[in-house]
Parts: sequence; C-alpha cells; structure tokens
Amino acid sequence: MFSFDQILAITFTLFAVIDIVGSVPVLVSLKEKLGHIDAGKATLASGFLMILFLLVGEPFLKLLSVDVHSFAVAGSIVIFVIGLEMILGLEFFKTDPDAKAGSVVPIAFPLIAGSGTLTTIMSLKANFGQYNILAGICLNLLIVYIVLRSLNYIERLLGKAGLMVLRKFFGVILLAIAVKIFKSNINL
Repeated sequence: MFSFDQILAITFTLFAVIDIVGSVPVLVSLKEKLGHIDAGKATLASGFLMILFLLVGEPFLKLLSVDVHSFAVAGSIVIFVIGLEMILGLEFFKTDPDAKAGSVVPIAFPLIAGSGTLTTIMSLKANFGQYNILAGICLNLLIVYIVLRSLNYIERLLGKAGLMVLRKFFGVILLAIAVKIFKSNINL
C-alpha cells in the first residue's frame, strides 16, 4: 500500500515542479500587491486542485474536450504574464477588490497547482500507487504552507534590494519555464 521509496520519489518530483522556494519573489510581489496572502486558503485550494486532478483529472479534461497539452499551454501563458510583471514592473493582473481571491488565483492556481504540477500528478499515476501520490502531495502542501506563512520573515531577511534582484531574476526564470512548458506542449 504505502512505499517509503515511492513517497520520497513523488515528494521530490512534485517539490521540483511546484518550486515553492523559487516562487518566493513572485509570492512576495503578489503579497505587496494584494496586501495579504491567506496561507491556509492558498494551501487548501492548491491541495483540492491537486487531489481532484489525481482522482479525475484526465476524464474531466476529456469531458470539456480539452487535452492535457492545451491545458499546459494555457497555464504557461498565465505564468509568462506573471514573469513579465516581475521583470517590467507592469501590472497585468489588476488587484481584485476582494483580496481574498488573490490567495486562490494566481497563487493556488497556476503558481502552486499549475498546469505543470497537475499534469505531473496525472503522469505519476503511470508509475506509482495512488496512496503514495496522495502522501507526496500532502508532504508538499505542508512545505507550501510553511513557506507561505514565512513570507514576512523571508521578506525582512532579504530586504528591499535583495527582493528586487530576486524578483527580476526569477521573473526571467518564470519566463523560461513558461516558454519550456509552451514549447513542449505545442505542435508546430
């Protein structure tokens, strides 16, 4: 039923894809724009999406006549726009008067439970047991929650100049990730 080796492999795979540590500059930038990020709500929404995709991801997309590649391309475009915001200092995602929604979009989706994470979860089903994948998801959600709760501390630790440098650097990284997801899922 549960395999420590499988859970470890799944946890590290999802940790690399979610890249919550690399998303810190994006999250700090969004926190400044939104005023507050509800760590619990973002973690629960991300967890809900990941578990939903584990259980019914492919059939759901088929029901909507959307293939996994189209889903990944759409997510890559959103990630690309967020990267542009970080680099250029422009605001494409306007602040919602309901700042609570910001904890779900774009934080829970597509930053944490984005197209890369969701398609990875669906592809993990080919090699690993469902309970082991669920355990790996839960371990990653714990890490996500801890990072989201620690944003103020991380922000103070890095300072304004450090955050600015990281924001620009990770903006370029986000653009590269978006292009990679786009390129690997588009048929030219």
